[in-house]
Amino acid sequence: MIHIYGIPNCDSVKKALEWCKQQKLEYTFHDFKREDIAPGKLKAWFKAIGLDILLNKKSTTWRGLTQEEQVATSSEKGALLLLKEKTSIIKRPVVEWMNGKITVGFDATKFSSFL
Repeated sequence: MIHIYGIPNCDSVKKALEWCKQQKLEYTFHDFKREDIAPGKLKAWFKAIGLDILLNKKSTTWRGLTQEEQVATSSEKGALLLLKEKTSIIKRPVVEWMNGKITVGFDATKFSSFL
C-alpha cells in the first residue's frame, strides 16, 4: 500500500491524492496537522532522502524561523526536532511506496514509474 503524508489543503498533496484515485490505487493519508509524526518516521525519511529534499526552505514557516532555529537544522538532532515541531516545513507530499522508495513532491511521471 502507498502511504501519503502531508496536509490536505496543499496543492501538491491534492494532486497526489487525485492521481492515486485516478489510478485506482489503495493508499492511506496521514495529515500532519491532525496526527503526530513519529520521530522514527522522520529519522527514516531523513536517512533515506536527506534534509535538503525534506526541508522546505521556501516555505512561509521557514522564513518565519529565527536565525537560531534555522542554524539548528545543520545537525541531524536539531533538524529532526524542528521537523517534528513545525511540520509545515516538511516538503509535501512525502510518499512511501510499496517498493520501499520514498519520494517528496508530486510528479506524475515519477509516480507512474513506481507502479
